[in-house]
Amino acid sequence: MSTVSIPGAVVHYTTHGAGPGLVLVHGTGADSVANFGHLVDRFTDRHTVITPDYAGSGGTEDDGGAITLDALIEQVAAVIRDNGGEPVDLGGFSLGAVVAAGVAAKHPELVHRLVLIAGWQDSTDPRHQLTFKLWRDLADLDESSYARLITLLLFTPGFVSRMGVEALAEFVAGTKCSDGTNRQIDLGLGIDISDLTPKIQAPTLVVGCTHDQLVPVGHSRELHESIEGSTYAEIDSGHLVVMERPDELVDLVRGFLHPEN
Repeated sequence: MSTVSIPGAVVHYTTHGAGPGLVLVHGTGADSVANFGHLVDRFTDRHTVITPDYAGSGGTEDDGGAITLDALIEQVAAVIRDNGGEPVDLGGFSLGAVVAAGVAAKHPELVHRLVLIAGWQDSTDPRHQLTFKLWRDLADLDESSYARLITLLLFTPGFVSRMGVEALAEFVAGTKCSDGTNRQIDLGLGIDISDLTPKIQAPTLVVGCTHDQLVPVGHSRELHESIEGSTYAEIDSGHLVVMERPDELVDLVRGFLHPEN
């Protein structure tokens, strides 16, 4: 585990493998291990895979106040610079996709190629507000209901059924609310990067999840439309595609990063 200190935060991150940098940014309520730990080895044959934890997650320390998108953007940018500052391939999942898009728009010199998975451009959609506010309220009211709701929102019905009783119970029991997660959900209620996405210059792959109930796939399609020249692909999955359809996701990302193969 490595760290980089910037004003307001000490950011923890890990590195694996060798080669050009591939930075993977996790989503709300998770950390880099939870979202990408099982996928890192799928990229280390060609990349140094760098997985930061931003404020509210993992070992990263901040002042405990409201999390801003600008703060997360600068935390990820600092990790890239701490690893030499050369342009990296940058991927983000869910809120991590929003952060990654912000890094590419604000620091184009740091990003070679960009992958945005199950992300969104702004939070004004009434359904988005309803979903995230319920998610946030349950974190304060009933941790068990919080865990059951987010499990239903993260996966397709068939995937949940196929998990089986014991695995499903284990997943729900492991889904905890924390102050950091709550602060990240609060951020997710106020996202608007519509002024940033047209500035993205890096070749970009946008990945939508057809059956996403947390961030419906229309948001990914909107992201694609806002980024000039971007490529769009869709996976038959719920929101947590990194767990539900990991093989398809890895093949898609590797195909984008290495089109010559």
